Order: sequence, then structure tokens, then C-alpha cells
Amino acid sequence: MPAGAPQPIVSIVTPFYNTADYLAECIESVLAQTYRDFEYVLVNNKSTDGSAEIAERYAARDPRIRVVHTETFLTQPQNYNGAVRKISPAARYYKMVQADDSIFPRCIEEMVALADANPSIGVVSSYRMVGPNPWPKGLPHTRTVMSGREACRLCLIDNLSLFGSQTTVMVRADIVRARHPYYDEVKFFPDSDSVYEVLKDSDFGFVHQILSFSRVEDESAWGRALSFGPLVLDKLIRLVSYGPLYLSPEEQERITGAYERFYRSFLAEAWLVRREPAFWEFHAKGLKVIGRELDRAQIRRDAIPVVMHYLARPQTVISRLRRGERGPYGSVPR
Repeated sequence: MPAGAPQPIVSIVTPFYNTADYLAECIESVLAQTYRDFEYVLVNNKSTDGSAEIAERYAARDPRIRVVHTETFLTQPQNYNGAVRKISPAARYYKMVQADDSIFPRCIEEMVALADANPSIGVVSSYRMVGPNPWPKGLPHTRTVMSGREACRLCLIDNLSLFGSQTTVMVRADIVRARHPYYDEVKFFPDSDSVYEVLKDSDFGFVHQILSFSRVEDESAWGRALSFGPLVLDKLIRLVSYGPLYLSPEEQERITGAYERFYRSFLAEAWLVRREPAFWEFHAKGLKVIGRELDRAQIRRDAIPVVMHYLARPQTVISRLRRGERGPYGSVPR
């Protein structure tokens, strides 16, 4: 960009509902950005815990902040779409920062620099801290710009979590405006779907720096869902929904087939340990989106090889229990 040229405007949005414990930290992280030319839209979804008052206090101190209050209580996807509709028509980039997450000071500057240097990029991502752990792992440091197709294939085939959460990515605003609505409200993981859809027609950029933080404490939205195995379900939905688009027929059959067997074992293990009704409701709802149903009889049949797996490895099971680890079916296979 020529010296003295105006920086492209970034519209940053934070939809929130009853996140008083974390909202100030989130807002402070945005205001601490080294990149200064942004607007910040805070969307209050009928909060009752003082979150709205926190947002209003910050808005009174910084003219870049606008607080919007929804007229009625909305679902999360509805609130996200409402926030999208509030971004400036002059914005070149759209960046969400979820209310229980935060971004590091150079987040916007580094993402804008990469996107400006490569106009074909539709989505920019980066490393992030997931609780105390950096993520993702496995992407060569030389891979900075690639086609959207290649990025999606790396996620589907190699299980690289390149897109993270909505706090992890930044999207070109013209792409966001062209989708009505941007987040498909009938999808189970509409934030993931939006990235896979955008990358059909644009390139993907990755900044090799840790630029955001995702909270995983039990009180956070993501922390509450983690015990249900959302990443396990999300991977199955991604393969069924986008495998036909990004994979060859042979790859789709082989990779999806193997993953479906893994997922069945995951559910069988959950049945063996008597997971609570909310766990089964979560997976039933997600499977319904891809035209599947929980087959209780099949789950019971699948439990037999899971039991045999554990019986054949008693020392491994004891070791895992001592370390407080989940079983072999508790995480997504690489």
C-alpha cells in the first residue's frame, strides 16, 4: 500500500448474550489492536447479566464502537446474521470476535496485510490458542496462500483445523454481503459451513502467527459443548456435506467410510459409559442435518468390538485412567 494511503476499513463484530464474565476482556483485546482503522459493532441479544451495560460503557469512551440491541431474543445463527447486516458498507473486511474469546494485538494488522497483498484471498486464518494449547499443528510454514479447494482438502483428508472458530478467521466483506444470509441458519455448524462455501470460489490465506485465543473453560459456550464431542460430529458433517465437492469419488468413499466407522465406535463408547440425554440430543440434532438418525440398535451392536478393544489392552486403559485421558474413541483420528 502506498505511503499515506488510507487503510482498508475492517468491520469487527461481537454478538453477545450473558457473557459479562468475559466481555470486557474481549472488547479490550479489540481496542488494543495495532491496526486502528476499524469499526466495532457490539450486538446485545437481550442479555440480563450486565453485559449490555459493559458494552455501553466502552461505546461511550470510543467512537469506533456501536452497540446494537436486538428487539427479540435470537438464536446464535440469527444473532450472527443480524450482526453481519450491521457492518459498514465501506468495510473491506469482516472480522468476528466471539464474546468469550479474544484477539492478540497484531491480529487485524497481520491478516489485512496478507489479504491486501493477495486480493484473491477470501478467507484469512492463523494459529490460535485453544485454552493453553496452540492450534493447528501440521501445516508447513511455507504454506501461506493456497486455493480454497486445497485448504478444504487439507481439512478433510489430513484433519488440519485450518479454519478454527469465527474468532480465528477474517473474510472479505464483499463476499459476506453477497451471501443472503451469510450463515445458513438451518445448518448445525453454520460457521464452519460458511467457510467451506466461501472457499469454493476464492483462495485461502494463513498467517503463521498466534493471533487469537479461544476459551475452553466449562463456563464458556465452547467449553460447555466440548464434552459432547462437537469436533467428532463436525468432521462427519463436513465429509458428508463437502466431501463430494472437494474429494474424488474414491477419496470420498474411502475417507468417509473410515470416519463413519470411527464415529460409530465413538457413539458406542458413549453408550457404554451411559452418556447423559443432552449428549444424545446434541448428536441426534446434528445427524438430522445430513439426513441421518441415531440407530440405537446399531450402537449396541457396535459396543461389542469397543469392549473387546479395551479387554485386549487392560494396561493401556489403566494408564489412560491414571492420566485422566479419554478413551481411544474420544478424539478425532488424524
